[in-house]
Amino acid sequence: MNATKTDIEITEEDRLRADMYNFLGLLLARPPGKPILDQTAALTGDGSDMGEAINAMARVAKATRAAAVESEFMALFIGLGRGELLPYASFYLTGFLNEKPLAMLRGDMTNLRISRAANVFEPEDNIASLLEMMGGMILGRFGEVVSVKQQAAFFNKHIGSWAEHFFADLESAKSSVFYAPVGSAGKAFMEIEREAFRMDAG
Repeated sequence: MNATKTDIEITEEDRLRADMYNFLGLLLARPPGKPILDQTAALTGDGSDMGEAINAMARVAKATRAAAVESEFMALFIGLGRGELLPYASFYLTGFLNEKPLAMLRGDMTNLRISRAANVFEPEDNIASLLEMMGGMILGRFGEVVSVKQQAAFFNKHIGSWAEHFFADLESAKSSVFYAPVGSAGKAFMEIEREAFRMDAG
């Protein structure tokens, strides 16, 4: 997504949230090369569900070559004709690609001044792009920091309605090895975000 840099004070908690959105988005956008795998191998988590998933991700990253993760990514998301999973909001919400959820997302992207980067050709409702959008909104990369109320509205409309299901599917997919704990971490993070937005709304 195209971004505009801005000088804004971001809380440590929000920076960590944005880092998690961006990290998951990066892993789901393309196969991670050796530098990203090395960074992943160095991560440590606490005893929470997400922390345990991060620890599992680090263990698998230490024992995995970039070429193996690339093959896994291809099997999961590309495949011959199609991959094992279709990581798009339209598919999860309607059973078809390029449906109403994508049109609604494009309208909201326009309102938030988010535009698709020129070198990106996938539909904007893929999970990697949506996670990147959330990270960018938290950090103000699209011109200004988006309020928690707006973040919650975007999350509930475009991510919260299906992403936990996707991450659960990724966690248990036949081809998932490195991506199994990625699915676990994503599922736990989505639960944390959903509950935090619910409490803020209350």
